[in-house]
Amino acid sequence: MQPLADRIVYEDNHLIVVNKLPGEIVQGDKTGDEPLVEALKRYLKDTYAKPGNVFCGVVHRLDRPVGGLVVFAKTSKALSRMNDMFRNGDVHKTYWAICRNIPDKPEAELRHFITSTERNNKSYASLTPGNGAKEARLRYRVAGSSDRYHLIEVELMTGRKHQIRVQLSAIGCPIKGDLKYGDKRSNPDGSISLMARNVKFIHPVSRQLIDITAPVPDDPLWKAMEQAAK
Repeated sequence: MQPLADRIVYEDNHLIVVNKLPGEIVQGDKTGDEPLVEALKRYLKDTYAKPGNVFCGVVHRLDRPVGGLVVFAKTSKALSRMNDMFRNGDVHKTYWAICRNIPDKPEAELRHFITSTERNNKSYASLTPGNGAKEARLRYRVAGSSDRYHLIEVELMTGRKHQIRVQLSAIGCPIKGDLKYGDKRSNPDGSISLMARNVKFIHPVSRQLIDITAPVPDDPLWKAMEQAAK
């Protein structure tokens, strides 16, 4: 596993952005596995010889089998402001997904209404509202193709549980390796072929543009899809 220090792609006094590995959890859950936020606190404490408790705030999350960029706050001021920015849609996130099937349209906006159940940790997409469903919107485009797979670039417009996974599945394009949402086979490492590729926002303190792109996983298929991207 690549060391945490080597996966920090941006850091300043207020924010730290990490390239999360598939399989890592951002926050603690019932598995009891160490979450990324706790590993980051230890890294900050050791690197800067900080006494006492170290502050590191979770701004947003990625599903466990998903890799890519996660933003954390090193100060309470940055956490509060980043939370507001995410809520107001001022943080722009782009994802890459590899699918076996290609969408009917090369690019489109998808709008569904999503409900989630805790019992099986799964979301469901409907074209009509009701039963407390939350609106979910994203834009996608087919960014490239190989003989067997297609690279779908997704821009999230809302942030719902498993949103990309369930919305792509709803149009007949489950993500490679995502058995929960209809793909045929799992990936050998338990990941799904979805990554948070880019994040862009105005820094909550300095007001500078932050625009970060994660490297694709060191995997032949991901490398081929990156080459095919247009």
